[in-house]
Amino acid sequence: MKQLVTLLALITIFNFSFAQQLTKADAKILKQREDSLKKYSVKLIQGINAKDRFDADSMFTRVLVRALKIPGSFYYPFDSLETISKLYAPDSTFKIFTWQMMINDNVIRQHGAIQMRTYDGSLKLYPLIDKSDVTINLVDTVGNNFGWIGAVYYNIIQKKSANQNYYTLIGYDENNIRSNKKIIEVLHFNNGGPTFGGRYFSFEEDSVFKTSIGRYIMEYKKTYGPKLNYDAEMDMIVVEHLVSESNEPNKKWTLVGDGDYEGFKWKNGKWIHVEKIFNQVTPLGQAPVPTPIRDPNGNLDETKLKDAEGEEVKPAEEKIKPAPKPKAVPKKKKGKG
Repeated sequence: MKQLVTLLALITIFNFSFAQQLTKADAKILKQREDSLKKYSVKLIQGINAKDRFDADSMFTRVLVRALKIPGSFYYPFDSLETISKLYAPDSTFKIFTWQMMINDNVIRQHGAIQMRTYDGSLKLYPLIDKSDVTINLVDTVGNNFGWIGAVYYNIIQKKSANQNYYTLIGYDENNIRSNKKIIEVLHFNNGGPTFGGRYFSFEEDSVFKTSIGRYIMEYKKTYGPKLNYDAEMDMIVVEHLVSESNEPNKKWTLVGDGDYEGFKWKNGKWIHVEKIFNQVTPLGQAPVPTPIRDPNGNLDETKLKDAEGEEVKPAEEKIKPAPKPKAVPKKKKGKG
């Protein structure tokens, strides 16, 4: 009986793989659509005024939806769209597109869509509607794709707990003229639809008690680029600690990285905060951790801070990673006779 179940599962996988093949004819059409999309994606960024950018965004969205309706489009990489983030889930169950459009210096909105992998290659698409500008509590709000807290994603991590898959998205938001944001967001699918947010960030192991939160938002000075990304070797999210240049931590646009690091480790279905990492002695021959601008007692070293201010510092946003190809599924070998 067990062998029969295994055989049926393999047949299902092989049939799925066969149904998802992208034909040469469809690939040719997708290439034509991609050429059009590339033109609009450039105008999205370089449009000389808001109307030009709005028009480019509208046309880009229409052409993208038409392209994704082509059977097998899930496997098409759209590699030439360099200003558009395209990430596959590690298990290849969905693909997520995100991009941004600047309305003016203080209003920047993100757009996106989740394309699900389907058996027959037909389109199952969830548009992502950015509601961050009308959401009162950005940290704790739980929403679906119509109540999305916008970001352009540059990494995705898959974790599992109690037979439920959780996809942690890491992205950035060019927030306004004074500050940028980086966001860690947990996505899961409930009854087939996407759900963003939940109490997935816990500070239960910290020395000082803090309430758990639904998403992690790092806001910082526009001209700085503090680190926030997943480290696969450490199996944790590494976050650079921030400090206010003017000793006004409530003014987020004054926050810069101080060379110290904290992080999050996945345990029992949530990301547990780690107050300090990289606190071991650096082994001989390995690159040291950047010099912090705090002394061992936690006080600011004003000389180091002034040195940092005196240099021309350019933002160092995490680069959008090229979308990896979805996992290949082996084709069924033909049996004899």
